[in-house]
Amino acid sequence: MSAAIPATSSLETALIVAGPTASGKSALGLELARRLGGTVINADAMQTYDAFPVLTAQPTAAERGEIPHALYGCLPLATVLSAQRWRALALEAMQAAVGAGRVPILVGGSGLYVKALVEGFAAVPDVAATFRAEAEADWAALGPDGFRARLGETDPDIVARLKPFDRQRHVRAWEVWRATGRTLSAWQAEPRSGPPPSWAFRTVQLAPERAWLRARIAARFEAMIAADVVEEVRPVWQAVRAGGLAADLPGLKAHGAPELFRFLDGAISLDDVARIAIDHTRQYAKRQMTWSRGQIVPDVVVDPQESDCVDQVLKLTSKIDA
Repeated sequence: MSAAIPATSSLETALIVAGPTASGKSALGLELARRLGGTVINADAMQTYDAFPVLTAQPTAAERGEIPHALYGCLPLATVLSAQRWRALALEAMQAAVGAGRVPILVGGSGLYVKALVEGFAAVPDVAATFRAEAEADWAALGPDGFRARLGETDPDIVARLKPFDRQRHVRAWEVWRATGRTLSAWQAEPRSGPPPSWAFRTVQLAPERAWLRARIAARFEAMIAADVVEEVRPVWQAVRAGGLAADLPGLKAHGAPELFRFLDGAISLDDVARIAIDHTRQYAKRQMTWSRGQIVPDVVVDPQESDCVDQVLKLTSKIDA
């Protein structure tokens, strides 16, 4: 018999399972869903896309058949997903879970998405489509380096936080500046809109030992290669090279995808793919852990190697005041 989380006052309660990539979030979320009668809701940007279920380590068909899952592989690769749109989708999925008598359990490593869900957004005004079109045209005309240099003259704070070839976020920063006369970094410094009405959140943070996590990352990618992830990526690579898909779509940034594209181009070996992708994923996991220490205040921190990891979380859920 499942043990649902007691309601907090008049609020519905959702459980968040956060942590670095390959730390065991999905396994923990699945076991908690079994024990609590939950629905697992995806909180990972790359796992929302339908193109790379193996490469992005989405739940298996058997796992989805056993426990309800939501927001996995639900969007075409050509979609540009923002934190704001994901939040709206997540709230719909959470409400559907509660309507079915289940506990919403959000699982994923996209810390910015989780932060947006719990804290809301800064009050950036809506921007007319003409400013986006202008910014897109400027990116094409100036190139990434020129566009970034110009943006840095008006908003150096935002440029310092963006990767050089992140077209989507550079364009967003410039369109906000052009439309409002105020930098995006200044807007983002404003107080956020706050949590969604009628919801409370309890956050579990996975904090694995570094060497254990590094080994897990390597083993997981090697298992993907063995599962023929090359053939999963091949049709997308063909579509991009044929011009049918834009090469800078956010979903193509999934760990391992750029390296597999280079392999399919004949530029590197499959051994090189594994070495580079594993190294990049380890670097990303390190950044995730650094970011979460300053941005997420969890209700409980657990080591995924501990045998009583699930019980520690269940103790947290049992202490929520009715």
